[in-house]
Amino acid sequence: MTRTVYVNGEYLPETEAKVSIFDRGFLMADAVYEVTSVLGGKLIDFEGHAVRLARSLNELDMPQPLSKDELLDIHRELVLLNDITDGMIYLQISRGAPNDRDFVFPDPETTKPTVVLFTQNKPGLAQSPVAKKGLKVISIEDVRWGRRDIKTVQLLYPSMGKMMAKKAGCDDAWMVEDGFVTEGTSNNAYIIKGNKIITRALSNDILHGITRAAVLRFAREAQMDVEERNFTIAEAQDADEAFITSASTFVMPVVEIDGAAVGTGAVGPMATRLREIYLDESMKTAI
Repeated sequence: MTRTVYVNGEYLPETEAKVSIFDRGFLMADAVYEVTSVLGGKLIDFEGHAVRLARSLNELDMPQPLSKDELLDIHRELVLLNDITDGMIYLQISRGAPNDRDFVFPDPETTKPTVVLFTQNKPGLAQSPVAKKGLKVISIEDVRWGRRDIKTVQLLYPSMGKMMAKKAGCDDAWMVEDGFVTEGTSNNAYIIKGNKIITRALSNDILHGITRAAVLRFAREAQMDVEERNFTIAEAQDADEAFITSASTFVMPVVEIDGAAVGTGAVGPMATRLREIYLDESMKTAI
């Protein structure tokens, strides 16, 4: 089945969708993106993704081409047109396509942003068997640019990190800077020690995860202790449990780091409970 995608105001078959070779997203990675999960035909955490999108655009001095309500309508239309029950919607906004390549930003009055959305069908997204098995991760040096809080399409190094993990027979990589874990290649990282959830505090060093915010809020509401601070790989290996969060994996346990088992080496009870709470509570507010 050919997907219907959205490009600059039009709903098109994916085979007919085109973006200029001069688009700055293609030439300069001058673009931001968001990924919103769909469960049961409803959008998860859409409000949070819309707010973060606006922040990313503002931080890059990029105009917002569509209102939140217009974006919501497009998301819902794509869910219907592509008959998505479980899956994801990818949204990308670039600074647009001027007439030629130039490092200088084009005039926003004459070069409008490029807006692209498409769906990914993922039946049974919330029932991933990996949640019962857990992930194995390696650690790698974090050499990304300094504004990781802006959700840009500069994803080459995270892609390289995932390939490093695959080559090592693992599932993902946690990045380390100045001796401390920043985050995973496409997710926020956590450890649990003595019933306390530990994760790096928000700053320019990590993405301000929408799933992260929700999980920590639900954890506190469930009377779980949360400490936002730096932690090392050695501390993570000595933890009782570990896990990641992202829009596409929700809460996913980590059972091995750099070849060392975390806790018992099996999925732990707190990560399992957090996943259950997140999915239950998020479905209550899905739209």
